Amino acid sequence: MIATAKVTSKGRTTIPQAVRKAMLVGPGDVIVWEIKQEGVVNVRRLSDLEVDYLHCLESTLSEWGGTLDNDAYRDF
Repeated sequence: MIATAKVTSKGRTTIPQAVRKAMLVGPGDVIVWEIKQEGVVNVRRLSDLEVDYLHCLESTLSEWGGTLDNDAYRDF
């Protein structure tokens, strides 16, 4: 199956219904893009456990959330 979607000028797109169904995603789900090589990206749904883990990890990194850090690492 092939599904297509356009990208807007703001970089947004709609995930086609057939793709959402195949990925088992719906409103509120989190998806992740894994960049493999130029022109190749895997997209998958994060499991609830992965989302919980990332939220816990994020809470331990608060010292990196300052303005100076944001400015220094903006281009990474």
